[in-house]
Amino acid sequence: MVSYRVMIKDVIKKSDVLLEVIDARFPDETRNSEVERDVARARKPLIIVLNKCDLVSKENLGKTKSRLSKIAPTVFVSGRDGFGKTILRHRILEVAGIKGRDILVGSLGYPNTGKSSVINTVCGKHSAGTSSISGHTKGVQLIKAGSRIRFIDTPGVIPFGENDEYMQGLLGIKDSTHLKDHVGVALKIIGKLCSENKTAIESFYNITVGNEDSYDVLELIGRQSNFLKTKGEVDENRAAVKIINDWQKGLLIV
Repeated sequence: MVSYRVMIKDVIKKSDVLLEVIDARFPDETRNSEVERDVARARKPLIIVLNKCDLVSKENLGKTKSRLSKIAPTVFVSGRDGFGKTILRHRILEVAGIKGRDILVGSLGYPNTGKSSVINTVCGKHSAGTSSISGHTKGVQLIKAGSRIRFIDTPGVIPFGENDEYMQGLLGIKDSTHLKDHVGVALKIIGKLCSENKTAIESFYNITVGNEDSYDVLELIGRQSNFLKTKGEVDENRAAVKIINDWQKGLLIV
């Protein structure tokens, strides 16, 4: 924990602008108010980057942006298809307000929120060469992202608690082969989809969801997928693994 805190403070100190990369599907869970306070205390401009926006409905994105824009400028990005690249570049130049030299941009975020994909989106597939800079964290580098912007790239991320298996499954930090409670993670996914975009889970699995709870929906999906045991009972673990895999592959939209 100490090394992570040192890394965060060092990146904030060196940067002209900070990006907080969060997963658009879980904006509150992947925000870090402590880091936001550190940036504010350093009097550095902050941009909230809602990554993986292609996995969220326009309605939910609009609500999230409206709420988070009250905290800091908020930009949608999709590392998968490069959406938001130009808008993010313009916003960095705007909030930095620096002329005559390159702008150093620090990128911070939880594991698998897409910190590296955001950098690659802005830099393009063939980014310029890197050059090492001094810092507390081994491997910190400057990556040129076209005219006037350089990213401070670091292997460090804000850690989740080691026992938070549900968030690790939801964010794809651990795939189904490394999760112990498949059913528990799948129920979290189902609950989120049913509360925020029920039609997505209905159309994808060809089911109709009424007043069923998350476990009942899991059974519906298992039965529709023909995941049955010898006595005709639903193989709930097999159904759960399918749901987790479909979610982590980006096949389900919130």
